[in-house]
Amino acid sequence: MSFFTEIKIPEFPWKMDYSKSMMFMGSCFSENIGLKLQDLKFNVDMNPFGIIYNPVSIANSLKILLEKRIFTEVDLFQDHGLWNSFSHHSRFSDTDREAALEKMNTRIELSSDFLQKADFLIITFGTSWVYELKKSGQVVSNCHKVLSSEFKRFRLGVYEITEAYHELLEQLWIFNPNLKVVFTVSPIRHWKDGAVENQVSKATLLLAIDRLLNGFGNSNCGYFPSYEIMMDELRDYRFYAEDMVHLSPVAIDHIFDHFGKVLMSSDSLKLAKEVIKIRKAVLHRPANSASIEFERFLLYNLEEINKLTINFPYLNFENEKKYLEQELIGFQRSSKNYEA
Repeated sequence: MSFFTEIKIPEFPWKMDYSKSMMFMGSCFSENIGLKLQDLKFNVDMNPFGIIYNPVSIANSLKILLEKRIFTEVDLFQDHGLWNSFSHHSRFSDTDREAALEKMNTRIELSSDFLQKADFLIITFGTSWVYELKKSGQVVSNCHKVLSSEFKRFRLGVYEITEAYHELLEQLWIFNPNLKVVFTVSPIRHWKDGAVENQVSKATLLLAIDRLLNGFGNSNCGYFPSYEIMMDELRDYRFYAEDMVHLSPVAIDHIFDHFGKVLMSSDSLKLAKEVIKIRKAVLHRPANSASIEFERFLLYNLEEINKLTINFPYLNFENEKKYLEQELIGFQRSSKNYEA
């Protein structure tokens, strides 16, 4: 007897592996998944403009990468001592205008190059509600706490989203013919919009993605049901954070497990287990750091890193190797002091 409704996810016609690169764009959920892949040593670029929730702002950000457009002072505004961009998250803001521009433009240049060679683009829609700056008509990625009277708030329709992405997807595949696009809808509710408004918003996103997939087929794009997994498989408050809106670590792990099973190759899943062992070794704190067993532990894991980097040269264990080597030096120094 099953005690939950299991989401059946069709197999994707293509798989991710460690030789592939992937870009994540969209809501904070995209960073939840992207960070997990980064921890597993996959080649990942995440949100080069910061977290973005609505489809139009995500599309506009991708167009900037396609054009490799340089931001100038006319793209910024100053508020509360910070220079901000309505196209960027506040992580790019700065008290110094030139410093803000440097952060934005450096990231645009790097991420544009990354996107042109990327194998996968994972786009996570969060909400279909948008804020349009009245004086310019720009749908902003971030309001930066500017007065609400400066914006017009409205919900995108299915047609508006699909029209934006029909053109964008065609441009993306000209820019990078090998790119595979995976859409997903964030399982995080936008509760401030209201319960009913959130449901209508999510439904709009789902309908738009469905139309895009029906129009383009599944040879170059697909859908991963993160929203459905949360709503059905994990419909219990124990899978939510304390605010009862964001996901708990257990929920993120569960959804990521599904993501890996349907989107990652079997060889990559096996290799990921080896990477996890190294990651756990770095986090290990010995009961006795002066014991011979700890020295053997350090030497063993350094050897494992060497084996993995020889067999898989695209894996970067530089930080882990440096940490283990420092621990080994510390052990050897303490041993000499003890002998003296």
